[in-house]
Amino acid sequence: MLRNYFKIAFRHFLKNRQFTFLNLIGLSTGLAGALLIYLWVYDELTIDKFHEKGLQLFQVMEQRPHAGGINTTSETSPLLAEALMQTMPEVEYAAASTPPSWFPKMVLSVGDNTVKAAGIFAGKDYFNIFSYPLLQGSSMRVLTDKHAIVISEKLAMKLFHTTENLIGKTIHWQLYDIKKQSVIAGVFKGTPANSSIQFDLAFPFATFKDIVGITGTMNSQNNSGPFYTYLVLKKGTSVAHFNDKLNAFMNSYDKSTDRNLFLKPYGENYLYGNYENGIQSGGRIGYVKLFSLIALFIVIIACINFMNLSTAKASGRMKEIGICKAMGADRKTLILQHMGEALLMAFLSLIIALLLVQLLLPRFNEITGKHLVVRADINLILSFLGITLFTGLIAGSYPALYLSGFNPVAVLKGNVRNSMEELWARKGLVVFQFSLSFIFIAAVLIVYKQITYIQTKNPGYDKDHVIYFESEGNVAASIPAFLSEVKKIPGIVNASAMVGHILGSPGIPVSWKENGREEMIMFRNLHGTYDLIETLGIKMLSGRSFSQNSGTDGSKIIFNEAAIKTMGIKDPVGKVINFAGMRREIAGVVKNFHFESLHESVKPLFIELDHQTQTILVRISPGMERKVIDQLGSFYKSFNPKFSFDYNFLNADFQAQYNAEKQVAELSKYFAGLAVLISCLGLFGLSTFTAERKRKEIGIRKVLGATAKNVMLLLFRDLLLSVLIAMVIAIPLAWWTISSWLQRFAYHIHIGPDVFLIAGGAIIGITLLTISFHTIKATMTNSVNDLRTE
Repeated sequence: MLRNYFKIAFRHFLKNRQFTFLNLIGLSTGLAGALLIYLWVYDELTIDKFHEKGLQLFQVMEQRPHAGGINTTSETSPLLAEALMQTMPEVEYAAASTPPSWFPKMVLSVGDNTVKAAGIFAGKDYFNIFSYPLLQGSSMRVLTDKHAIVISEKLAMKLFHTTENLIGKTIHWQLYDIKKQSVIAGVFKGTPANSSIQFDLAFPFATFKDIVGITGTMNSQNNSGPFYTYLVLKKGTSVAHFNDKLNAFMNSYDKSTDRNLFLKPYGENYLYGNYENGIQSGGRIGYVKLFSLIALFIVIIACINFMNLSTAKASGRMKEIGICKAMGADRKTLILQHMGEALLMAFLSLIIALLLVQLLLPRFNEITGKHLVVRADINLILSFLGITLFTGLIAGSYPALYLSGFNPVAVLKGNVRNSMEELWARKGLVVFQFSLSFIFIAAVLIVYKQITYIQTKNPGYDKDHVIYFESEGNVAASIPAFLSEVKKIPGIVNASAMVGHILGSPGIPVSWKENGREEMIMFRNLHGTYDLIETLGIKMLSGRSFSQNSGTDGSKIIFNEAAIKTMGIKDPVGKVINFAGMRREIAGVVKNFHFESLHESVKPLFIELDHQTQTILVRISPGMERKVIDQLGSFYKSFNPKFSFDYNFLNADFQAQYNAEKQVAELSKYFAGLAVLISCLGLFGLSTFTAERKRKEIGIRKVLGATAKNVMLLLFRDLLLSVLIAMVIAIPLAWWTISSWLQRFAYHIHIGPDVFLIAGGAIIGITLLTISFHTIKATMTNSVNDLRTE
């Protein structure tokens, strides 16, 4: 019986080659799009999920109330991990860590071999907490000695060209102007691609404490900081109960503010990283859900094609079904037969889809910045088969129910006519297809307009023609002298130095008292040398910038407009205020500028002089970048021998804030094109069927003088109504969907009617283009032959 079903199915496929080809292309392209998205979603969902103690692994978070609401941060005290390990019996392991993005790549040298690598400072239990397998050394001891260092297998190969017998060997390293040497205590496999933290070496946190002078235990002076704290709780510990103890613990050290600590599962950090006013508000999980929904819609569009084409060709199989029923076949048997044909078509499409995935994967990886591969993994294989089975079942369900429902007597007598229910169902499916296609096109247009807007909007400072690089070696030891010489190079407009980076500066809660009223305000801050404001092109609203001609600017401060408004200060320039426990004179006020992405509104900010800086900024005359960078590189090498000149453009970093949106825009473009392509394949098949069904009518009209325009209107009339209905349904859905996405930005474009007009015009144009093929074919055929054909 099964063999007979396969024989019938293949005969049907061969007999209707055009429809078989359209179904194969439609299903295979739909499956290829769904499989690509699945690979990306699967990779996103596995980030940080590989740690053996994942269910017990947490990061300590902190909520800090301020005048604008509640700020949630992962920044904690450098001594919190040690204190919790000593006082909380529920804690199995605890470790503090410096954020991976804190430092530039460190300079490491062994003999004459010098390389740069990303490093962190971490507590002694770090390798007990995280599953970064050690090839050499013990996880219990590798970070206990402050003179130790743990390096990755990849870094070991760069430094020693081997990974064998490295314990006890010495590495010289430099961070800014700090020069030290450490002894290798361990070699670890490296951080896998699905780890959100990437580093090549780890130093003991005790080393960092020595460098910056952190001593003693937690008290009112060191109960906060920009460090990460990780915990592994003992099995069976109640997280809610532990959070209560955690807050009581923190209140014993800081009774002045209402700070709350809580634990967040470490595996959720990557996908659920956003908080609004103290409440978790998503993160990258939003994109995971979005593209999962897109994959589902693409598969549904492909399935609708199969349904429409299968039911449209039902007349060719009526007698077959009637004979089967007359011979005793029940409806269940016929349903299984036609479902089997649909599943066979789906699995044939899977073969083509896998070839398309392999072909498109390099470009897909380039867009997403990942290294996805199709591998012989049992979970991946089962998932691909599951997606294909789902597609086959959905695609074959309606045709199987429809075809198996024919009355055998009516079929054999030729009395079956297309029912209104069938026609409306088919039109409804076409409407659904084109509604989704319309939404995709409109979404792509809006995403591209928003990306263009945020890339071209003036951020309030001049980000163009500015390069920056980290201070190392002699530069770190004598930044004023280096800057003085740099400014003499022709083509350099100005130069300065700052702490950290202008983008993404951390928040600092400051208690502000005014007219007997006290409130906590979350400030951003910039610390830099003279000429920082001028180098960045930040505009002064009132007052002046810091000047080397003034000997008292070290005690002065500059605020932005948002800070002055939040503090409620009138005529601020020249006023002396008590700020962060110190008396400061307000030297000036700068205009608001965006030191965060346009997802956020401008926050209060202050700028102070600081000569303990690390990042050098250089503004170059427009058009002289290449020449000046070459001269600057030569000077850098002479001033700083043995160190390479590695620089970045500030404008590139500004654009990098929107990498996720750029990926969405690029991927949306391709998936919208895929949805439209699949819809057009279905439209092509339906118009082919319509043209065949109306062949005699077209022939008679041509004999009576009908033109190609009349033939096109005949074929286009029914489909045009479906397209117009699709547009009416899609416009409010598209507006709601796009508006929800735009709300992610504090600054965004407004949705105009042009977007919907372009999307609608594209849909109608594509429909006309698809039907025009059949119009040309119909006008070129001999009408006499059409009328003679039975």
